[in-house]
Amino acid sequence: MSHTVLDQVPVLSLADMPRAEFAQAFGQSFQRFGFAMVKDHGMDQTLIDEGWALARRFFDLPEKVKQRYNAKANGGQRGYTAFGTEIAKGASENDLKEFWHVGRDLPAGDPLAESMPPNIWPEEMPEFKPAFARLYREFDRVGAELLSAIALYLGLPERWFDGPIENGNSILRLLHYPPVSPEAPGIRAGAHEDINLITLLLGAEEGGLELKDRDGNWLPVVPPPGALAINVGDMLQRLTNHVLPSTSHRVVNPPPERRGHSRYSMPFFLHLRPDFIIDALPQCVTHDNPRRDPPISAHDYLTERLIEIGLIKK
Repeated sequence: MSHTVLDQVPVLSLADMPRAEFAQAFGQSFQRFGFAMVKDHGMDQTLIDEGWALARRFFDLPEKVKQRYNAKANGGQRGYTAFGTEIAKGASENDLKEFWHVGRDLPAGDPLAESMPPNIWPEEMPEFKPAFARLYREFDRVGAELLSAIALYLGLPERWFDGPIENGNSILRLLHYPPVSPEAPGIRAGAHEDINLITLLLGAEEGGLELKDRDGNWLPVVPPPGALAINVGDMLQRLTNHVLPSTSHRVVNPPPERRGHSRYSMPFFLHLRPDFIIDALPQCVTHDNPRRDPPISAHDYLTERLIEIGLIKK
């Protein structure tokens, strides 16, 4: 695969392309690259801008204030995770980032509530909760539309994923990579694949995101302004028996002259319901591509992986 692979990834319009054409192009991009770019997704840009501003304000708070909302007690699922806590699977160095997690709030008595703790919100910023609760719903909505296109591409009923993701354990992550010295190591977040079904990423002002192509080259991911970068996660890879591959990606430090600037990003990790059993789709199992993984619940798979990256201690 050539070093200009990202020039070959089309930017697809969710609003303007005929549904069947979008589904085919989106699925082909996933199958070839494990990655796609989508514009005209319908998310409220004013709300997105408010989200960026609130994220900056939160991460500017003193460390002792942010630590009041430490997510250690809930396995990193809700609230604040401090700088240097997370580590990529197989990596030797922790990532140079801090982040905040917003998740799904379930009604009292819901049987899935055991695996999804309630959200916590910074008392210092009363506007934080309504803005990010709305943004979470927007990501949820767009993610379901993208998965319906994947369903069509796989030969499934268009709304096949609606049940498996209903009350899914999806996470909106607000990420801050603080400034580093010009002599800092080259990696801000080590190479990894995402755990979830698909990830929807709003682009960052400061670059650094790279994906690994099939030839082992690291290539910059630079979506056009306003577009979403979407990548396949390990759960979708497992569900499709690796027909749709999860792609390794990382965040590298910018050139030395830009290392004094913070980097912010806002990925939405779209998850299955915790009780959904991830098992290879029959149409993805063939003589040439035999079943690779045994069935496992989404909750058990997520727990395994959170232990691997250090957010849950054994």
